[in-house]
Formats: sequence, C-alpha cells, structure tokens
Amino acid sequence: MPRLLLAAVALLMLLIGRLANAQTPPPLRVGVAGLTHTHVHGLLGRSKRGDLVIVGIAEPNRELARRYVQQYGLSMDLVYPSLAEMLAKTKPQAVTAFGSIYEHLGVVQACAPKGIHVMVEKPLAVNMDHARQMAALAQKHHIHLLTNYETTWYGSNRQAYQLVQDKALGDIRRMVAHDGHQGPKEIGVNKEFLDWLTDPVQNGGGALIDFGCYGADLMTWLMHGERPLSVTASALHIKPDVYPKVEDDVTILVNYAKAQGVIQASWNWPYARKDLEVYGQTGSVVALDRDHVRVRRSEKDAPQDQTVPAPPAPYDEPFAYLAAVVRGTAPEDVLSSLATNMLVVEILDAARQSIKENKTVYLPRQ
Repeated sequence: MPRLLLAAVALLMLLIGRLANAQTPPPLRVGVAGLTHTHVHGLLGRSKRGDLVIVGIAEPNRELARRYVQQYGLSMDLVYPSLAEMLAKTKPQAVTAFGSIYEHLGVVQACAPKGIHVMVEKPLAVNMDHARQMAALAQKHHIHLLTNYETTWYGSNRQAYQLVQDKALGDIRRMVAHDGHQGPKEIGVNKEFLDWLTDPVQNGGGALIDFGCYGADLMTWLMHGERPLSVTASALHIKPDVYPKVEDDVTILVNYAKAQGVIQASWNWPYARKDLEVYGQTGSVVALDRDHVRVRRSEKDAPQDQTVPAPPAPYDEPFAYLAAVVRGTAPEDVLSSLATNMLVVEILDAARQSIKENKTVYLPRQ
C-alpha cells in the first residue's frame, strides 16, 4: 500500500509540474533594433523577469554596444552589425526599435514581411508619409505595430480617463498637456542619442516631435479617436547656440468640435515634467505625475489630492504588455495602437506645417 501511495503521489506531482509548464509560456523572443535611443535601458535592465528574452541586438556601433552589454551583463555574441543579419540568425517573434524616429520605417520594412511584430518608441514616425507606409505593411502582413510612451503606464492618466468615462466631470471642454525638461543636452543625454534627437531629418524636429507627441496621444485617447478640426502651432528657438537645427519650445492648439487641447512641449522647463489637465463641464482632474491626481468634481467642491495605484498588469509596463499582445493574452491598448498613433503623427505634421506657414491648418474630413 505505501508503494502504491508513493507512486500515486509521484504521478500527481508529475501531472502538476506538466500543468504548470503548460500554463507558463516560454519567454517571448525579442530582437532589439538599435541602441542609440536611451529608453533601451528599460528593456536591457529587465532581462531577469523571465517573460521575454533578448535573442539579438542590431547595432553597427560596436563601442556603444559594448558599453551597454557590459553594463547589463549580456554577451557581445548577441550583437549583429545589421538588422537583416540579426533577423535571419535569431528569428525573433517581436522587435523593439531603439534608433532614430526616421529609422522606424526601415525596421517595419524589414520585420513585417517576416511576420515579426514591432514596438517603436514614441512617436510612430517622422511624418505621415512614413506612417502610411508603416501602416500599410503592418496591415498587409498582419503584425502588431505598437508605439510606446512612458505616460501610457501612468496610473494617474488611467484615473483621469476613468473619471471622464464615468461622466464625473461632464463632457471634456479643455485639455492641457505639459511635457519636457530642461533640454536633452542640459540633462546630459549621451552623444549617440543627442546627435539624432537634435537632427530635423532623423527626429523630424526638436521639442515638437520629442514631447509634442505625448499630449497628442493622450488627447486622442481621451477624445475616443475624434479627429481634430484644426491645428495651430507656434515655435520658439530660444537656444539656437545649443540647438541650431531644431525648435526647442512649442505650443500647439488642437481644436475639436466642442473641446480644445493645448500641448506645451519644451526643452526649456526648469524641471522635467509630464502632467495633464482635463477640464469638463462641471469638474476637473489633473494628473500631477505618474502616481498622483488632483480632482475637483464641481465648483463647490475643494480639490482633492489622491495617490492612485499602478495600472493592472500587463498595462503597467511596456515590455510585459508587448509579450501579452503578441501571445494574444491581452488586447492592444488604445494609447499604443496604430490607429491612435496615425492620428498623433497627423497632428504633429499639421503643427509643423502651421509653424512653417504661420497659419491654422485644417485637417481633412474623413
């Protein structure tokens, strides 16, 4: 009897082990396209979480690659001189793009025909021409094409959205987004990043592209994808000695049928900020930072400061989210979706045209 009992226990443990293995998917195989965007540290520094594994890095700058792989205890065997070679030899399921914004198109051109999903850093593209080509490839080859923003993972923005959804503030009438910092050179970004971030071709502009995209993304989300009627923008070149080729301070007015968005994107703030104000017919909410909001539900109510929880997994972190979307265990989030980010690029394009021509740009009706 004891032998039968032991055998039964052993069989049960074997079945439990197999069930656990069946429920835990293997790590997502991820390739990295470029290392010049320093947001890549967020991916390189999380390799021990187990939900994904970096199988290859495409980076022609060997010295830059060596610095980063040594910093994170990785191997130079992961590094390939070109994206084509990395894809051919490592066969990733998804690729994260950490080069210039101009290079996003090339990443999608290389990955989409192979059925490899892509996540790019914000914004989606340098202009609508690139964005349309990327969208066509993603749709033709049935891949996810996601755009990552730091603010997507803020509990404060989720709370603001929920208050709007719950009609706690009335219909939106005004949104104000403040994004930026003292300037990329002032905060000490590395040379490889600074070189393209301040290039009008590789980045598509300066503060307009770097930080204007945050407000455009959040406003498109809050307005449920409503197309703006018009965009009016003005730009300043406050530090031409530091940033000779691109603007460093931009204000964008985004007009909707019954609301207005104000995007203030700058490399001239006295400190780093990513905050959002939403005003409805009856109340307001201010997302002060990642974890805090200030809510005033009516004129009679005093403002209330609240600490909010992080969004639920996998919507609390970009790479867990990428793995979940590719596996089909989580739907695409609106903030990172292709449809939302096509409109973001259209707003940025209109702002750039408005600055150049010194006039309001009316978006075509669809």
